[in-house]
Amino acid sequence: MNQLSILAQAAGESTQVGNPLVNIAIFLAFVGVTMVIVLRASKNNKTAADYYAGGRSFTGTQNGTAIAGDYLSAASFLGIVGAIAIQGYDGFLYSIGFLVAWLVALLLVAELLRNTGKFTMADVLSFRLKQRPVRIAAAISTLAVCVFYLLAQMAGAGALVSLLLGIDEKLGQSLVIVIVGALMILYVLVGGMKGTTWVQIIKACLLIAGALIMTVWTLAMFGFNFSDLLGKAAEVAGNPEILNPGMKYGVSETAKLDFISLALALVLGTAGLPHVLMRFYTVPTAKEARKSVVWAIWLIGAFYLFTLVLGFGAGALIGPDRIQAAPGGVNSAAPLLAYELGGTVLLGLISAVAFATILAVVAGLTITAAASFAHDVYASVIAKGKPTPEKEMKIARRTVLVIGVFAIAGGIGAQGQNVAFLVALAFAVAASANLPTILYSLFWKGFKTRGAVWSMYGGLGSALLLIIFSPVFSGSETAMIPSIDMVIFPLANPGIVSIPLAFFLGWLGSVTDKRVEDITKQAEMEVRSLTGVGAEKAVDH
Repeated sequence: MNQLSILAQAAGESTQVGNPLVNIAIFLAFVGVTMVIVLRASKNNKTAADYYAGGRSFTGTQNGTAIAGDYLSAASFLGIVGAIAIQGYDGFLYSIGFLVAWLVALLLVAELLRNTGKFTMADVLSFRLKQRPVRIAAAISTLAVCVFYLLAQMAGAGALVSLLLGIDEKLGQSLVIVIVGALMILYVLVGGMKGTTWVQIIKACLLIAGALIMTVWTLAMFGFNFSDLLGKAAEVAGNPEILNPGMKYGVSETAKLDFISLALALVLGTAGLPHVLMRFYTVPTAKEARKSVVWAIWLIGAFYLFTLVLGFGAGALIGPDRIQAAPGGVNSAAPLLAYELGGTVLLGLISAVAFATILAVVAGLTITAAASFAHDVYASVIAKGKPTPEKEMKIARRTVLVIGVFAIAGGIGAQGQNVAFLVALAFAVAASANLPTILYSLFWKGFKTRGAVWSMYGGLGSALLLIIFSPVFSGSETAMIPSIDMVIFPLANPGIVSIPLAFFLGWLGSVTDKRVEDITKQAEMEVRSLTGVGAEKAVDH
């Protein structure tokens, strides 16, 4: 999500954007308000259910808004608007992919997961299988997805805030990363899931409101005639093909395959993202879990419709040449449009929203990673399922500190790097390592422990290897390490290979595993997932 790293440069030739005092005031106001909410929420953090799942006290509407907050990263906002401005129709395919992914989550995962699990994805995967190997594999997979997301967000946060405050030196940017990391650790340590959820709800409202204001403003410039807007975008681009499919993904057979691979990762990855799945446990019933996904679909769908107007609006009002000539390139389209429409004030507000977005997403990722280690590795494997709630929460809080320090160090190390591959890898890992195992666990009686372990490790390992030997890692100017060339795999996203491989390994491991699984557990899981009988209930205070 290195799109964030250049947000602030977009408004002009100088590295100082707008008025640093205005930007600082908006940031401090957001931090102040959310910190008060987090402190109030923390008063109820007495049990593990409070800390991991917010006491299962959120309504479907609240949780759906928080899911939207978790899912709509600043990078998707900046990246998609830029892609539409430059590539037209093909850029909008990202929006479609991200939105369609929610149908998979709604129809196949949300309710069944809520009924079967307790706090984490591993609860579901290990329900009827051998606990130790499955929980360890699920924890490693969860930590891998969370870490890649965290590094990208932290590096982007440093660059975004530093540039908005006019800080050019690497030392200054590193200091900002430390401050953002410290804030994130404080949110999660104090507020737990309840505090984090409220931060995400506020952030979702701000981001969608900001995008709505810019969308209405842009349409007003064209008399609310979308056809005129498209015509102007094509005219400024000097290329009517911008309104037709194929500008990016129709140029070669490899490009077409790359699109299929990316689409697979986007559509299937969402239903396997651990920080999104964990949100289903914060509601009291499966009905509310379904409702929260429906709310998320509406909010996310509206947001991605806004990106269509904003993308073509940036193309029409600014033009692809000016966007690509800006220091941030493609990703500067949204901030350039904000500056064009409302000058310093609107740019400051949109930038503050992007900052709020980073803070909310890193907090959600951190609590997911901490819960996965404390609940799946410590409580279930090391303590053999007999830890005291106090000890488990203490381990979770220590894990937050460790992950926070690691994220800060990684963010500082990743400054100036192309961290887009980290995001592609996070989706590919989620789609490869997590989703096949989740679907097999929920729907196939013949699924066994060896199949789960092979599927998770095989999906994770193959996605990782293919990314390392792909053009996003080396061999091109935009690669993370442009000075070397290790390209063997021609596609930018490994999903087209790693996802089918993970499904195959899950099947192969299961049919070759001679161990007889617990029949009663299988029956209990089927009844519980479909009916909700025996599912975790809300905790009353």
